[in-house]
Amino acid sequence: MTANGSPTVRRRRLGAELRQLRRAAGMTSVQVAKHLLVSQPKISLIETGRRPINPRDVRDLCRLYGVADLGVIDSLMRMASESARQGWWVACGEVPYGVYIGLETEASAIHSYEPLVIPGLLQTRAYAAAIIAATIPRPPTEQAAVRLDVRLRRQHRAHHPARPLRLWTVLDESVLHRTVGDRDVMREQLEHLNALGAQPHITVQVLPHSAGAHPGVTGQFSTLTFPDTDAGVVYLERFTGDLYLEKHSDQRMYHIMYDHLQAQALSPSETRHFINDVIKMYGDAPGTGEHRAYEDRGREGRAGHWANRAIERCVAGTP
Repeated sequence: MTANGSPTVRRRRLGAELRQLRRAAGMTSVQVAKHLLVSQPKISLIETGRRPINPRDVRDLCRLYGVADLGVIDSLMRMASESARQGWWVACGEVPYGVYIGLETEASAIHSYEPLVIPGLLQTRAYAAAIIAATIPRPPTEQAAVRLDVRLRRQHRAHHPARPLRLWTVLDESVLHRTVGDRDVMREQLEHLNALGAQPHITVQVLPHSAGAHPGVTGQFSTLTFPDTDAGVVYLERFTGDLYLEKHSDQRMYHIMYDHLQAQALSPSETRHFINDVIKMYGDAPGTGEHRAYEDRGREGRAGHWANRAIERCVAGTP
C-alpha cells in the first residue's frame, strides 16, 4: 500500500481503502456513523476523498472494522497525515479546478479529447492569457494573473525529467480555426503544438471535420491513469462544476470512445502536416494568397482526402 505524492490522490486512495475495509466488516456507512457519533454524509465524504480525516479517526475506524494488522493501520494513519498537507496550488488562492490539479499532478497518463480549445498543458503563455480573459467574465487583473501562473506551472508536470507525463490529445479541427487572441498568437500556439507533438511522451492528433459525427460530439473529456493502481478517473470539465467518474463501467465506456476517436483522427504525422497548413493560413492576410487557397482546399478536395485516409486506417486497424 503506497501513497501518491498528491494530497488529493492520497485522500481518494485512503477513502477507497477505508470503504473496502468497511464493506469487508459487513457494515453500512449509517452504522459506522452511529458508532462514531458523526453524520452519515461525513463518512461518505471521507470514503470518496472529498474530506480529510485525521490519523486518530483512521485508527478508530480500523478498530471498528476489526483490522488487526499493525502494518496496515500504520500505513493508513500515515496516509491520513500526508493527505492533510496542501498542494502547491492552494497557496495561489481560489483555484476552481484544484481537485483536478491534484489528480493531474500524480497521473502517469492523460488521454484527452478537446473540441474547442488547446488543452491547458499544451498552451503558450499568450494563448492561455487570451483564453482566461475570454472565459472569465470581467476577471480582476490579479485573478487573471493568478490563474495564468497556475496554468503555466501545471505544465511542469508534463515535462518532469524523472517521470514525464504520457499525454495523448485528440483535437477537433475547430480548435485550429478558432482564433484565440489574434493571428500571431495562433501561429505561435500551433507551432508550439507541433513542437510538443514531436516529443516521445506527447501525441497530438487532429480529428478533421470530414470525419463527420463521432463519439466526441458530446463534449470534452479526459481519462487519467495512475501508477501502481488500476483505479483511474474520467474528468468532464464544466463551467460551474466538474464531474469525476470512477466506476469501472464508465471508465471502460470512455476508453472505448477514445479508441474510436483515435481511429477516426489523422495520424500524428498527418496531423503535423495539417497543422503546418493552418499555420500558413495564419501567416497570410485574410482573403489573400495562401489563406484563400487553404480555405478552397478545405471546402473541396482536402476534406475528401482526409476522410479517405481515416477510412483506410479504420479498415486496416491502424492508429
